[in-house]
Amino acid sequence: MELTQLRAVIAVAEGGNFTRASERMNISQPSLSQQILNLEKELNQKLFHRLGRKAVLTEVGSAFLERARRIIFESESAVKELSDSPTLARQITVGAIATLAPYLMPALITRCRKRFPNLEINIHEDFKGRLIRGVLDGELDLAIVALPAEEPRIHTEVLLKEPLLLAIGKTHPLARKAKITAADLAHETFAMLGTSSSLTAQIQSFCGDHHFEPKIGFRCSQIATVKSIVGLGLGVAILPRVVRSPEDDADIDYIRLADAKPFREIGVLRHMQRYQSRGAEQFLSVLRERAGELVAH
Repeated sequence: MELTQLRAVIAVAEGGNFTRASERMNISQPSLSQQILNLEKELNQKLFHRLGRKAVLTEVGSAFLERARRIIFESESAVKELSDSPTLARQITVGAIATLAPYLMPALITRCRKRFPNLEINIHEDFKGRLIRGVLDGELDLAIVALPAEEPRIHTEVLLKEPLLLAIGKTHPLARKAKITAADLAHETFAMLGTSSSLTAQIQSFCGDHHFEPKIGFRCSQIATVKSIVGLGLGVAILPRVVRSPEDDADIDYIRLADAKPFREIGVLRHMQRYQSRGAEQFLSVLRERAGELVAH
């Protein structure tokens, strides 16, 4: 049994067929198929049902897949641990949710480059669920997400509690009020991110706690689009403080509600069994420093 065979099983299982798996592994399809066949002969078990162009795990294959992932994970961790010399260039991959990545990561990378010139940081921006999966699969060294992230194999370090602010256009009727309460938002049109966003889930929960369902008039894929709609006075939004920029001041007011103080907790995730490299520790030192500055802000 070879590691390349285990990687082939994982690639076919995740790709759903041999063609995509061979492209992912950058080998020919016949070569990949032969690796799987050789492994099945060694195990004396079928790992996949071949259904035309589809490859579906057998019951044995499903059980084997989890073992294969663990073996590859441990193998890669061992390589990292043995090669983690202070004199070598270090590379890490950090995941971050879309409501943090554009506003947090560029400054962190800039600071890391000055302080740790041998550290190379790759960024993966995605939804929280996919980032958690990336940490579990060993694709990510760290992931910065909005909490909670309930997964027993993951260690969570809370970084900060970030206020969520009401964003309204300067021409919006609410902008003339001295105080705005949660109840004032019950009949307003909201601009929000998509349903996969953890921020959207939190806003909907907040509205539910105040006994109304938000009227969502605009579903956006980016915070920049949400802010554009708010700036035009077409809707309101609840946004994390970190997304506020000086460029917004001409069109948008960011306001704390008079009767509620919504916030989100930001944390960094890592696999509990993954070897934590010097590069990851270096990045974490800068991340914690930046989190402290945001708390003090």
